[in-house]
Amino acid sequence: MPTPTELRKRPQQDRAKETKTRILATAAQLFGARGIGNTSTNRIAAEAGMSIGTLYRYFADREEIVKELTDDLFVQAEAQYGRLLTTSVADEPRRDTVAAIIRVGVEILVANAPLVRALVADLQFYGSGIPEFEPRLRMLIKLYLIQSLGPTHDLDIDTMAYIVLNAGFSTALRSVKMEEEGMDRDVVIDQTADMIGLWITAVAEVDSLDTARGNSVAPRSEDPSSPRS
Repeated sequence: MPTPTELRKRPQQDRAKETKTRILATAAQLFGARGIGNTSTNRIAAEAGMSIGTLYRYFADREEIVKELTDDLFVQAEAQYGRLLTTSVADEPRRDTVAAIIRVGVEILVANAPLVRALVADLQFYGSGIPEFEPRLRMLIKLYLIQSLGPTHDLDIDTMAYIVLNAGFSTALRSVKMEEEGMDRDVVIDQTADMIGLWITAVAEVDSLDTARGNSVAPRSEDPSSPRS
């Protein structure tokens, strides 16, 4: 049973969480509408209905707010990729799994399109979250490739995972402007998945043929009865 002290702390913790969430939501809206460089912490505090002092209890400066918003996008992606790629997908067509990987990123970025545009325009999307999260996302894709390809002879799975992640991420990132550019988002996703899926299959087939050739060229054993020179 909670103690009286714990009962008193809960409303305070709930209020603190609500205040922080309000700051982030307000900042995301303002960044999307005005751009990051044109949005001050004073403006964020005013729009959120609080004093600047209250805002500074939660965030030291605007850059800290930007980092938290960016990290949240990657946390969402990591969680969804984890659910997708740690299930049994080895028997699924590769292009279908690749399409699902791309769609995860697209759905998250499109849902946050104004913020993503602001982050990209300010070049903060590339610097604040990617270095921390890319290795973890790449590891999930690497595990999927190992599961999908099975035993391999001479494939560089690390490089393959890097290529799949970057090709998929590039498509997902551009998805926020595809409709403005007259592109059909679903067609782009499907054709990108076709391309990557075919590449993975082709690389796997070449590796399989190389393995078969290597196994067929067995060293000849020396006949002990044959004369030696």
